[in-house]
Amino acid sequence: MITALSSNQETKVLNDLKFRNMAMLVTEDPTITSVLDTYAYANKKDVTFSFYILWMCAHAYVMRQRRVLDDNEWAGWLHFMRNCFLRGTIREIWKQVEPEGWFNPAFQKFLNTEIIGVKPQ
Repeated sequence: MITALSSNQETKVLNDLKFRNMAMLVTEDPTITSVLDTYAYANKKDVTFSFYILWMCAHAYVMRQRRVLDDNEWAGWLHFMRNCFLRGTIREIWKQVEPEGWFNPAFQKFLNTEIIGVKPQ
């Protein structure tokens, strides 16, 4: 159990560091996104930042599935995600990138039904 936990944490840290570094590079120079996606997005900086936010949300979603986040922490993430999609431009960017399947299918379904599909209260 301890070995699996430390291996899991090691993998998580390594993945987080790689993604964070990649996000920093792409944020500094959005033109390099063509290495990953040649679609001519209108505003590559917004798309780049949106991917970073979506990646964080997808990570929180997986942590909730694994029961790492408690109800209070998850409520905070839900509030954050709903506000982003209600108040920001991430909804429009999501419509552009979602059909391409960049994210975990379960997370995509969750966003489409529980975040985008929910009426504001």
